[in-house]
Amino acid sequence: MRVRLVVSCSIAISILSFGLGQSSHATTTNSASFFLSKLKVSAEHSSGYNRDYFKLWVDADRDGCNTRKEVLLAEATKHPSENSNCTLTGGRWKSAYDNITFTSSRSIDIDHMVPLSEAWQSGAYRWDADTRERYANDLGYPRSLIAVSATTNRAKGDKDPYLWMPPNHGYWCQYVGDWIAIKYRWGLTVDPVEKRDLKAKVGTCGARTRTIKPALAIRHFSSNSGASGSGSGTSGSAANSGGHSGSNSKTDPRYSSCAKAKAAGFGPYYRGRDTEYAWYRDGDSDGIACE
Repeated sequence: MRVRLVVSCSIAISILSFGLGQSSHATTTNSASFFLSKLKVSAEHSSGYNRDYFKLWVDADRDGCNTRKEVLLAEATKHPSENSNCTLTGGRWKSAYDNITFTSSRSIDIDHMVPLSEAWQSGAYRWDADTRERYANDLGYPRSLIAVSATTNRAKGDKDPYLWMPPNHGYWCQYVGDWIAIKYRWGLTVDPVEKRDLKAKVGTCGARTRTIKPALAIRHFSSNSGASGSGSGTSGSAANSGGHSGSNSKTDPRYSSCAKAKAAGFGPYYRGRDTEYAWYRDGDSDGIACE
């Protein structure tokens, strides 16, 4: 894949996004505070994370270049040479986190703007393996993955903006806007401390935090949600055969509201897995009804 769009967060513009995780959609811009207001606040899911649950650096379009190399090609300030096996030589890159320039791709890390561990804690623990793979290789939004210095990438680790911000202070507003946009794109949550911190940072940035609205990514939920990240999570008739996902062993008779279903011990219901999902209103459109 050779198409990758990078635009300034300070300019309102419409773009067309391509890549893993969504259909093609025209997108617009809005303020980071707007997208932040759309994020659900929830405690983090603190257990069960394993990096191996996210398959990295696939060659989705089978052009010989895996995701890491696609990002390197897209973000090079001087384009490298590439052979038929997508081996890169030469080139130049500038790490936005610390403003350091590199002339060897081996010195560059590809950072997940919202780290895999953070994604897991914010909702990816409920996804199936295919969705986690698409998240880990997301080329559909130009800031999901970013080429940065290994030093800053490893200093960041899996920290959210409350615990780590780039050494390049001039990049802070872009960083916060991107973080929020990616969480919005993938329907991820924010914890209460994270929400307060992001709101404060957005407030200091003002108009500079105009953020390109990403097309919402398509997510599918594992039939073994939260219990293990290693299952295939295929959503089909076998996954629906149990009828309901709550602790109640009886069949949901289709109540008139989620409140009544929950009072009777039913729910939650997952889109693509539970038949009952279609019966009730998914108020926050996160793929879960009666949660």
